[in-house]
Amino acid sequence: MNSDTAKEKIEALRHELEEYSYQYYVASNPTISDYEFDMKLKELEKLEAEFPQFFDPNSPSQRVGSDINQEFVQVKHQYPMLSLSNSYSEDELSDFDQRIKKLTEESYEYVCELKFDGTSVSLIYEDGSLARAVTRGDGEKGDDVTGNVRTIRSIPLKLKGTDYPGNIEMRGEILLPFAVFTNLNQAREEAGEMPFANPRNAASGTLKMQNASEVAKRKLDAYFYYLLGENLPDDGHFESLQHAKKWGFKISEHTRKCANINEVIDFIRYWDTERFNLPVATDGIVIKVNSRRLQNNLGFTAKSPRWAIAYKFKAEQVSTTLESVSFQVGRTGAVTPVANLTPVLLAGTIVKRASLHNADIIAKLDLHLEDSVYVEKGGEIIPKIVDVNDSLRKPDAQQVEFIKNCPECNTELIRREGEAAHYCPNETGCPPQIKGKIEHFISRRAMDIDGLGQETIELLYQQDLIHNAADLYELKAEQLIPLERMGEKSAERILKSLDESKKVPFERVLFALGIRFVGETVAKKLAQKLINIEQLKAASLEQLIDIDEIGGRIAESVMAYFQDEKNATLVERLKAQGLQFELDQSILNERSQKLEGLSIVISGTFEKHSRDELKAMIEKNGGKSVGSISKKTSYLLGGSNIGPSKLEKVEKLGIPMLSEEEFLKMIE
Repeated sequence: MNSDTAKEKIEALRHELEEYSYQYYVASNPTISDYEFDMKLKELEKLEAEFPQFFDPNSPSQRVGSDINQEFVQVKHQYPMLSLSNSYSEDELSDFDQRIKKLTEESYEYVCELKFDGTSVSLIYEDGSLARAVTRGDGEKGDDVTGNVRTIRSIPLKLKGTDYPGNIEMRGEILLPFAVFTNLNQAREEAGEMPFANPRNAASGTLKMQNASEVAKRKLDAYFYYLLGENLPDDGHFESLQHAKKWGFKISEHTRKCANINEVIDFIRYWDTERFNLPVATDGIVIKVNSRRLQNNLGFTAKSPRWAIAYKFKAEQVSTTLESVSFQVGRTGAVTPVANLTPVLLAGTIVKRASLHNADIIAKLDLHLEDSVYVEKGGEIIPKIVDVNDSLRKPDAQQVEFIKNCPECNTELIRREGEAAHYCPNETGCPPQIKGKIEHFISRRAMDIDGLGQETIELLYQQDLIHNAADLYELKAEQLIPLERMGEKSAERILKSLDESKKVPFERVLFALGIRFVGETVAKKLAQKLINIEQLKAASLEQLIDIDEIGGRIAESVMAYFQDEKNATLVERLKAQGLQFELDQSILNERSQKLEGLSIVISGTFEKHSRDELKAMIEKNGGKSVGSISKKTSYLLGGSNIGPSKLEKVEKLGIPMLSEEEFLKMIE
């Protein structure tokens, strides 16, 4: 390759890798697999080594990925959190072993650990108590997420026993179990939100949420794999983990000590298939030299330790045939294309269907019926088509095209600007949307109506007894009793539960309406700020956006809902039935207007209250808690360890600062 061609190829690879990184880390929308990314990065590193004249300090090859969020306080790591070199073959593992042999004449053992696919965290313990939790960040510093980490039940707040050192650092991976991830995505889809691509993205996004009470609801889990500090009880890494297990840390029972590289390879071969039986996502095996003393002697390169390497599993792929594509309509009207496949065994389960997500994915794959397609499980959970073998395509194969009309009601589909999905706009006349909205309304987290389920809703709809949620409250025992699988007791239970649901508080009623993008948290924010349904209906776009965590997309959706005459009629009918459409008086009685008109930014850590508690106090007293400093900020409520960027802005704009004590006096 000549110099000009190399330069062109290097620049193209850099541009590609930057775009892939943006989609992965910022947009939470991975567009290629980790394996493909690493192969492109290795190609770039090789070309840059061959043509050093094209060195660029801003090349993706020179960067350690960062997950820093400026809304959090940044903390410098005592020990840098470097990334590991990746390997994808047994030959590369043998090369790693040979490098260790050249660097030391000592005998050594390896420790093999499952590489959990989540988000990295470092926990600092002082005298046995959790003092701080910090994300990996850029390896040198990370975000202080202590408040969020305290909500994770598998993380000890105080260590067990008495034989732990005074100061230790424990590193691990925070993740979402598959079962929790499935439930979370189901809830997001019910709220009209985009589902997470995989458990890793969901865990990372959850850990960076500003509301710790919401983090607690997500049921994060954690595994730990690296103990750091002075005066550790053992030289062996494996032995140190066993001590940490006694202190209360969750250490994987599958961690193994291996005498040589052959035992390491046997361990990898076993878990290449057995990992599919685990309840959490894993994407490889981490191999470390066991002795900490030898680790120190072997040292580090600029980006990774010489004494450790990660073996990455290649996502299992199988080939099968695309038989047809069907289109499903969800509660929010979103139309999802689904590939119907010739059944095939993949990662331990029979796969018959795979989501195609949207029209762009279909176009990108250039799908034709009867294509030979490659399928893998995204995050080891959701089957997806990743490629097509077009060399096997029949000459007369029919191209797959996204439908133009709703498959249920034949209404012309729409695609909103900036969105990937197509929607059926016939909200009140499209059967899946009608039934889906009623199913959402009666669900446990909404109105929690006992005795009604998907099958009963389907039956009532088919019998022409219900067409919306308000119809439920007009049902009579004589209409229900004759129905199939019903009877007098079942009918009585349904009617009693419907009557009980009239006590459900305003915020849950608002969530039950099924307004697009209005999930449980947003419904609560709207209810607490606007107090009743009349104020909500009358709110302007500016008033809605001014509410904490309400953006333009949510505000527009709320306004559009109440501007639709059919929705307004539904709300009036539900009000007439006695449902709660205003905030409970006891909540209103606790409020004050002492902070009315004030915008307050919270930063740092506090002695008496958590940041979430302080945020609630601001809002309860008529103020507004905002995330970033601007000219409109009234005060910075500061604790210890305030982010330097916030301090700089405060001084520049002349914004007054409040201590925790001063703030509490203001609202006494």
